[in-house]
Amino acid sequence: MRNIALFLLVSIALNATQLSDFVDTKKCDQIIDKQLYNICYSYKHKGALSGWVTLHGDKVNVENIKKRPRFYSESNLKSEYRSKNKDYTGTGHDWNRGHFVVADADLDYSKKALSKAYTMANIVPQSAQMNQRTWTKVERYGRSLAVKLGSINSISIATYEDNKTIKNNVAIPTALYRIYYNNENNFEKCFYYKNELNIVTKGDKLKDHVIDCESIKLN
Repeated sequence: MRNIALFLLVSIALNATQLSDFVDTKKCDQIIDKQLYNICYSYKHKGALSGWVTLHGDKVNVENIKKRPRFYSESNLKSEYRSKNKDYTGTGHDWNRGHFVVADADLDYSKKALSKAYTMANIVPQSAQMNQRTWTKVERYGRSLAVKLGSINSISIATYEDNKTIKNNVAIPTALYRIYYNNENNFEKCFYYKNELNIVTKGDKLKDHVIDCESIKLN
């Protein structure tokens, strides 16, 4: 009986979801440690390739700090690789400053934590419709999972295939992925979003973006 229990325990451990299933950190030019979350950064794209965070249910949705910090350039990057707030000036109708790894509502339980969400290293150009209408739903879903399960691991992935940029050669992601998992609760769910202008948002539902996690795993 003990051998069976041990076998099941080992099997669960081997099948547990982990960061390396989705992210090859060797492709990161630099991993920016924001203490509360991490960003896998690309010098070429002047933006994130991926990022990961654990959201805790006892912190998300606890406060709602209305005054938002200003966006700031990431001091841990050399100046030539940084994106800047002014790179987005005049692009708001098409491309927004889109929170990528963490949203402001994920960290607004304290001013110090919230400020970490406003580094430009956590920002990628998102189409206005996606940023304001669709991506917000998957962010909200992550916070609800954190509350329901106690915590949730979140991985964000950006792909760059079209070589499109805004000012300062800041690359526009072709698509964004969001992965949520909690091994203790045997939970894993993945989402895919095209980052395009003029997308139809009427009738958009979270379930419309669910994909098979196996389709994007590296192994």
